[in-house]
Amino acid sequence: MTEGNFPLEEFSHLRTPFYFYNTNLLRETIRTAVAEAARYGYHLHYAVKANANPRILSIISEYGVGADCVSGGEIQAALDAGFPADKIVFAGVGKADWEIERGLENTIFCFNVESLPELEIINELATKKAKTARIALRINPEVDAHTHHHITTGKKENKFGIHPEQLDAVLDRLPSLLQVQLIGIHFHIGSQLTEIEPFQKLCNRANEIRNTLENRGFRLQIVNFGGGLGIDYEHPDAHLIPDFKTYFETFHNHFPSFPGQEIHFEPGRSMVGQCGSLISKVLYVKEGSEKKFVILDAGFTELIRPALYDAYHTIENLTSNEPEEIYDVVGPICESSDCFAKQILLNRTQRGDVIAIRSAGAYGEIMASQYNCRQLPLAYFSENRIS
Repeated sequence: MTEGNFPLEEFSHLRTPFYFYNTNLLRETIRTAVAEAARYGYHLHYAVKANANPRILSIISEYGVGADCVSGGEIQAALDAGFPADKIVFAGVGKADWEIERGLENTIFCFNVESLPELEIINELATKKAKTARIALRINPEVDAHTHHHITTGKKENKFGIHPEQLDAVLDRLPSLLQVQLIGIHFHIGSQLTEIEPFQKLCNRANEIRNTLENRGFRLQIVNFGGGLGIDYEHPDAHLIPDFKTYFETFHNHFPSFPGQEIHFEPGRSMVGQCGSLISKVLYVKEGSEKKFVILDAGFTELIRPALYDAYHTIENLTSNEPEEIYDVVGPICESSDCFAKQILLNRTQRGDVIAIRSAGAYGEIMASQYNCRQLPLAYFSENRIS
């Protein structure tokens, strides 16, 4: 078995489905990302929405990175896992009052603000608490990320960010908001980006926008480029660790920082995606008139990405060395969309075989649901010895 795979002999007797995390791979991935970012003095905040398992968060916090949160619950989860408050950023287009208050009470590093109404509410709540809220303006740069339309965030039609044509109005209002302190600008153009070109375009737009603010007298302490770096879902073992070197090098070459200015990033999927697998067992192999269906005990309640995004995940039969056959791999949920893959090759499969759905470390466990009154699965870690 390769490093990214599931150690069948130790864990296969456990009740399925469950999530399995290779913590050695997780640690190596975090070390690599931190080392490559450190070449240029860049700052990292792990995007908690990718995976908020407490053990995963605790491991990531050991490496000195911050946390990027999009809810009050994520702020609390980050604090509980050991992330220092002064390294927590709070993003999201719809921050509730209690969530903003939680950030203020804990004196988090920064609020990434997405609209003028939000900016005014943060100022109002900060005034009541006699706090000053550090903020970065999230600006929509109108850059096409060339990714699935559900996870594109940097275009005019997306709900995220302040559109450039609205920026002057926000900047005009800022001086009268006495309890907010503008420290930077923030961007995020989308997720699962596997091409470098969109990041280069983002750098160009960010430079224009930064100059606009600097020309108006706003000195920026930080420029935050969000996340978005993708992983290899088709060949996970060939690329267990994403190409952080090229990623950070691209920003270094296309976006020179001003003296005293910090560059921040918010990686999520690239940190945790390859360390996790969804482990399931075959309930039935059903032969239809035109297809063979492998019916698993895991469904979109445990991994919704294929149903939601038509996403591809490598699927392996860990208990069969028989010749390959063509199957549709589906789950037990009473929805036709509960399908992991169609017409794929698997070693000849039978009831009871153990199936691994790879690259499930990001947006697997965190998006699990109890639809059909199903129980949420457990998670196990390679550092645990199961007897």
